[in-house]
Order: sequence, then structure tokens, then C-alpha cells
Amino acid sequence: MSHHEIITELKNWLSLQIIGQERLIDRLLIALLADGHLLVEGAPGLAKTKAIKDLSRAIEGDFHRIQFTPDLLPSDITGTEVYRPEDGTFVFQQGPIFHNLVLADEINRAPAKVQSALLEAMGEHQVSVGRESFQLPPLFLVMATQNPIEQEGTYPLPEAQLDRFLMHVTIDYPKIEAERKILHLVRNEAANHVAESPKEVTQECLFAARLEILNMHMAPEVEEYIIQLIMATRTPENYGEDLASWLEYGASPRGTISLDRCARAHAWIQGRDFVSPDDVQEVLFDCLRHRILLSFEAEASGITPDKVLETIRERVPSA
Repeated sequence: MSHHEIITELKNWLSLQIIGQERLIDRLLIALLADGHLLVEGAPGLAKTKAIKDLSRAIEGDFHRIQFTPDLLPSDITGTEVYRPEDGTFVFQQGPIFHNLVLADEINRAPAKVQSALLEAMGEHQVSVGRESFQLPPLFLVMATQNPIEQEGTYPLPEAQLDRFLMHVTIDYPKIEAERKILHLVRNEAANHVAESPKEVTQECLFAARLEILNMHMAPEVEEYIIQLIMATRTPENYGEDLASWLEYGASPRGTISLDRCARAHAWIQGRDFVSPDDVQEVLFDCLRHRILLSFEAEASGITPDKVLETIRERVPSA
């Protein structure tokens, strides 16, 4: 069985467990295959936690959930040095960040000092304590969640941390037919009729799939399209006075890299061996909505990042 067939089987199994959230499943697999981290925003009860827990059941690796609260400390995430009285030394006790899949649940409920404990781990795949640095496992993915409601007692994520997320995905309520299927699924689970997990996807398979994705063909025109989309966020005056008045800061080079890798992963999941402008457009919003900073005028007028990106998509020629 090819690597693509194995991942397709995993996607189909996840679709049976997470009903009505196909977009979340797709983005979770893209993040896994593009070696990035995911920020998911949605109302409570939309299976955000269940999605990554079910994914961890199906792949080789361990999973840990961290519940972010206002009294959480950075050492609760990274770990701390523990004193050993028998020989008078300090030994580093690894924290929950040292797992393959990490769920940072309600990340915006902890203050910036705690959120920043994730910065080095997400960007450098290591944790520094004192004079030493400790490497995280090669397969390492952080999925953070935040609720768009209940903003009292929350702390907005710093721009530096937002930029380290490969994608910022927003999800909505399932449709009526999916809601019926959810009822039936939960009833079956309560009666212990739980679907068997698929054959475990090995880390070797995931790393091989990542290599296939990096080696996919991308035409120079598609590469240029990605660059022009990014440049439109930095020099919006070239695409209209309205865009110029809406944007304060554009996307960083991480945005370019994110668009490239996510478009490749999306095309690969669809079973193609080349990347098209449609793949770029499909992941555009998730890759850039957290990387652009709107002006005060735009926010006061009710303009959203998605509205800005939609306008850019319409005005930047794809060919």
C-alpha cells in the first residue's frame, strides 16, 4: 500500500469519527504532513479535542492534553529541574510538551508568559532550561484551540506566537444532516459500539509522505502566484486604495513558506503530483488570516481579515 493510500484510509476513518467537520480533518492532516502547528477557533463542543485525540489513536506516537488556565506556569508546560537529595544534583523532569501530539486547549486562557513557553518549542523543536537545551521528538505537532466567545478572562495571543502557527482554522456548527449522524454515533459509542482504529500509521510513513510532498512539481507560475499574494499584503496600495487603508502590516516570510507547504500537502492529499493555483487559493485564508494586521480604520468599519484576503484573491491574477 502506498503512502498516499495509507493517509487516505486514515482520512476516511477520521471522517467517520468526526462528523460534519471535514475542514478540520483536512487541515489537521495538512499540518501533520507539512510539519507545522495548528490553531483552531470555534465554539465549544465542535469536536476540536476529539479530532486530535482520534488522530493520536491512529498514528504511531503519544498524545498529551494541556488545559490552559490563568494560573498555569511556564514550567507546567516545559518541565522543571527537580532536586535529588541523594547526590545533591538537579535533574530536568520533562513536561507535557515532550510528546508527539500536544493539544493546547483554550490557549488564550493563559497569560502571555505561559503562551511564550510554547514559542521556542514550536519554532525550534527544542526546550531550553538553564544552560541546557532538550530536543523534542522529530514528530511534533501542537494543536491549540480557542473559543470565539466567552472573551472575559482571556488573553489575546501575541503576534509572534500567532506567526508560528502554520494555519489558523475557523470552524462552524455542523449542518442538520451531520447533526443527526452525530446523535447516532454518540449513542453507539455509549453502547460500547466503538469503531475499530485503522492500521497504525507509522512515523516512517509520515516522514516519507512529507518527502514526497516536498519533491512535488510546482510550476514557476504557481510559485510566482504565491509570492504575488504575499506581496499584495505588504504593498496593498498597488491593488487599490481600499486595501491600502485596510492593512497595517502584511504577512511575514513564514506566510510564504506556509502557503507553499500547505498548497503542496493539499494537492498531495487530493491525489495529484503537481500543485495548481486552486490548491494555493484553497489554503490561502487559513495560512494568512492570522498573519496580517488590520488598521484601526478597517476594524472600526467591520472589515475582517477574511474580507481582506478575499479581495486580494480577486485582484491578484492567478496566471
